[in-house]
Amino acid sequence: MEVLVGIVGRPHGVRGELAVEPRTDEPALRFAAGTQVRIEGSERSLTVESARDHSGRLLVRFREVLDRTVAETLRGTRLVAEVDPATRPDEPEEYYDRQLIGLRVVDAAGAEIGRIAAVAHLPSQDLLEIDADGTIRLVPFVAELVPEVDLEAGLVRLADVPGLLEDEAPASDDGGS
Repeated sequence: MEVLVGIVGRPHGVRGELAVEPRTDEPALRFAAGTQVRIEGSERSLTVESARDHSGRLLVRFREVLDRTVAETLRGTRLVAEVDPATRPDEPEEYYDRQLIGLRVVDAAGAEIGRIAAVAHLPSQDLLEIDADGTIRLVPFVAELVPEVDLEAGLVRLADVPGLLEDEAPASDDGGS
């Protein structure tokens, strides 16, 4: 299975090192020296020579990128890697986005609501983006609201929380009278 692992940013220095925006929970694994990533939509592979943190940015040197000129041509490139679809995170309550996207979402009673379209990673918590008949509903991905994730059955069950998937009522405007 092919997954997005990073997006190339701007070059750093003159020797071809690149800032990479990780799109993986495991940047140390995906950008370890000797690993290969592929440029999405092509057969071209890049071999990681080194990777390091620099002021909160991941800087990667690829064996095939020898200077800043070559590095500039890669800006905005999406990097993908082959992963075993059966691979799971070490923690039993953690999931890769690729495992969640497409799962059916049901309410506490088992009625189908929609499917997970994406997972948004915010600083405070992750949100499940649920496509409910063309309307995207956001649900915080916390155990109190999402008590069950069953990968084998292909579903996520939501807790019985009034208003969880309803639109917020607009504030009334009584004109201040």
